[in-house]
Amino acid sequence: MRLHSLEVTAFGPFADTVCIDFDELGTDGLFLLHGQTGAGKTSILDAVAFALYGTVPGARADGRRLLSDHAPRGAVPKVRLDATIGGRRVRIERSPEFERPKLRGTGTVRQQAKATLEWLDGSGENLSRIPDIGDVVKALLGMSADQFFQVVLLPQGEFAKFLRAPSDERGRLLERLFDTTRFGDVEQWFKERRSTGAKELADAQHAVDVLAAKVAASAGIEAGADSEPVQWAHRLLADAADTRDATAAALDRARDDDTRARAALEAATALQERIGRRAAALATNAELDATAVDRAALAAEREAARRAEVVAVHDRDAAAAAAAAESARRRLDVAATALGAHTEGSALLDEVSGPPSESDRATIRPRCDAWSGRVSRLDALLDEERTLDAIEKRRKRTDVERARLEAEREGVVADRASLPDRLAAATAAVSEAEKAEAALPGLIADRERSADALEAGVELRSRTDELERVRVQAVELHDAANTARTATLEIRERRLAGMAAELAGRLEDGRPCEVCGSRDHPEPARPAPDATTEDDEKRAQTVEQRAAEALSVARAAEAEIAAVVATLEQRCGGREVTDLEETHRLAVAAHEAAADVAGDLPRRRRHVADLTDLDGALQNRAATIDTELAALDRDDAVAEAEATEIRRRITEVAGDGVSLAEQRARTATLLDAATSWLDARIDTAHALALERRRADEAEIAAREHGFADVSEARAAVRTAARLDEIDGVLREAESRRAVAVATLTEPAVAALTGDEFVDVDAARAAVMETGEQLQRAISVASEADRRHDDIATYTARLEDAHATLVPLRDAHAELTALADVVAGGGANARRMSLRSYVLAARLEEVAEAASTRLRRMSGGRYEFVHTDAAGSHGRRGGLGLDIHDEYTGAVRSTKTLSGGESFQASLALALGLADVVAAEAGGIVLDTMFIDEGFGTLDADALDSVMGVLDDLRAGGRVVGVVSHVDEMRQRIPSRLHVLRGRAGSTVDVVG
Repeated sequence: MRLHSLEVTAFGPFADTVCIDFDELGTDGLFLLHGQTGAGKTSILDAVAFALYGTVPGARADGRRLLSDHAPRGAVPKVRLDATIGGRRVRIERSPEFERPKLRGTGTVRQQAKATLEWLDGSGENLSRIPDIGDVVKALLGMSADQFFQVVLLPQGEFAKFLRAPSDERGRLLERLFDTTRFGDVEQWFKERRSTGAKELADAQHAVDVLAAKVAASAGIEAGADSEPVQWAHRLLADAADTRDATAAALDRARDDDTRARAALEAATALQERIGRRAAALATNAELDATAVDRAALAAEREAARRAEVVAVHDRDAAAAAAAAESARRRLDVAATALGAHTEGSALLDEVSGPPSESDRATIRPRCDAWSGRVSRLDALLDEERTLDAIEKRRKRTDVERARLEAEREGVVADRASLPDRLAAATAAVSEAEKAEAALPGLIADRERSADALEAGVELRSRTDELERVRVQAVELHDAANTARTATLEIRERRLAGMAAELAGRLEDGRPCEVCGSRDHPEPARPAPDATTEDDEKRAQTVEQRAAEALSVARAAEAEIAAVVATLEQRCGGREVTDLEETHRLAVAAHEAAADVAGDLPRRRRHVADLTDLDGALQNRAATIDTELAALDRDDAVAEAEATEIRRRITEVAGDGVSLAEQRARTATLLDAATSWLDARIDTAHALALERRRADEAEIAAREHGFADVSEARAAVRTAARLDEIDGVLREAESRRAVAVATLTEPAVAALTGDEFVDVDAARAAVMETGEQLQRAISVASEADRRHDDIATYTARLEDAHATLVPLRDAHAELTALADVVAGGGANARRMSLRSYVLAARLEEVAEAASTRLRRMSGGRYEFVHTDAAGSHGRRGGLGLDIHDEYTGAVRSTKTLSGGESFQASLALALGLADVVAAEAGGIVLDTMFIDEGFGTLDADALDSVMGVLDDLRAGGRVVGVVSHVDEMRQRIPSRLHVLRGRAGSTVDVVG
């Protein structure tokens, strides 16, 4: 990473815009950043850090106040940095979150942070999202913000504290610089696995304990299992089997006793039942003999009722005939009353008097026929009257049709008058559709171009993400190639160092040496423990070649995707997808609207043709309407003449008094009354004759069935319920007699004398006693059987659970021991966790790298010594750092160093840490770095040594910026950046 220029505006102590050209300032590779205390020297470094990562180092980041208090109202804080990072020239511009005054009124408004990244080498899409910029910077630099702050911006005082810090504080700094997450994950995995294993073991042990408790509960004991629960369960199972067999034998004996008692009870119950049946049969016979006379009377009553049933049928027919005759007489009276309401009907009643007979028909029928003829003549005149009504209605419809035709003729005239305007409007619509049809090809082209641009914009989004992934992969492969290259060089260096031993390995007695030519080989060289061979070098070269090939493929893929992205950017014009979607939507809408109008062109042309033909059609329709009106006038005149003739005929018949309908109704009512009276007289004559015949038939039937008359037969009639009652009494007596006789004739009953005695209660009590004994035996045997089955079931499950528990217990013990070692406990004598062990290895590398520079700065006197011994009072070790004094040969604490010596040690430690972190980040070359303060504690000789180390740092084109306010540094470093403090804010001045 190399810084080229920095521009700061309204940031920190700088009120106005400050520009710094690092290319000019770092021409010699070393420059001094100096100024008064509080002038803003460290703010320059903060600006670089903020441009790259959007934050500033240390506690200053917590203040979150980067807007300069000296800046004018409304000024926007901004930092712009041009730098080359990972081989790419970029320009990063950031503005922090700040409070700006409101445009109206009082108060402030929070302005959100903004950032942009521009690729100055012309390759890649510029970025404006803060997360994307952060990811790109981290990928190019290969380190986080914390690592950058420690490696590139060597902070004042930080490494002096690191030098004297205890192991735990030193470990926290190292964890920020070196990613030990995966080792922490391993520790956490062991911890979680031990916790999970403990839970599984506890669950398995709980399962065994629960099953042992169930075995004990099934056995009916309170004591738990011993150390061998399976053997204990089997002993309980054997005891339960013995108990089960004993209770089964007792149950068999109880069943035999109960069977004998039940048989005795059944015999006693049967004898008692026979004795009772015999006594009941004898009682029934005595009762039936006493009621024989009553049953004979009931039999006679039933026989007379059955004879009376035939007479009752004739009696009911006679009564029905009498009722019918009476009903006929009432109807005759009603019909005579209705006929007498008419004058002509009253005369007919006076003419026909006396009782009804068949001869009445000859007198009444001629009068009815005359009245019927009069009704027919009136019906004919009523038909003509209805015809007259139809004619009047038709004439009214004619009037309505005449009015409709006249209105239609007025409409036709109005349509012909408006026809020219309608034709002009239709012609204009045709012209509009023709223009839309002509514009369609251009609109289609616009739609297709916008669709292609939208498709390119959508694809560009995914292709850009893919390009970013490929670039990250290329960076990773580049790191892998560098690592493989370094490994090859190390193997080659070790091989060269051990070449003497390799040549000695090919020596043979009596043959000359390839180097000195001697045939004697008294002391051939021995290979070192880390010596390598030619095969090792070839394998390393193969790995290096494969890594280089993979990097070449990745870079080719990156170039290919970058070309595709460039093409897509050209197709979409670099516009946002939302803008492209809106453009495409408008193009589609314009095309659809024009297509709709153009598609309507045939209809619009037909409409013009229809309007052209409409004038002739309207003229023809007007002539047709005139013809139809003349025909209506002729038809109306004919209908009027016909109506006048019909009225004349009706008047001649009906006169001007009562209407035809009323005359017809009166005559029809008279006709109906006369006809009804005639029918009633004939019906009455028939009913009277039938009444007399039915009464004679009833008297004859009574005498034929043994009764003196109908009244006697009527008295003997009984209801069906009474007859059913008599039949029931007689059948019950017969049935009881039969049952009693059958019972007394049974052999078992007939053998009884009546003197027998049986004690059923004693037999029943014996059965209850043996039954209770049997139930107790069944309960005991069932409980013993159930207990045996439960113990057998739980014993089998206990064996399975115990078999599962044993391997879990062994595995958990092994896992616990290993987890304790990984966590720094147990058999881990150094009390170092896995993560601490990794950090100790990193610290050892840092100590080796720092010792090289410390020896030079101290004139060969001091070097760092890393110790992994455990701390006092059981504290974990591995991160100890002491100083070896070459003058005394003693190893002592870093806290014993003087102020100047502490600065030398801190600077050496910082530079060594920077080298290790840079190597950890993939061997990134840090072309620019800053060292902040501390030189005031050095004497002249020590300062010469430190300056020598700084001269070494700028070798190879590296630029080193030293931050200090020591005057002697200004004499030793000609290129200087002077930060000037003022009341209106700080400014900078380049000297050199």
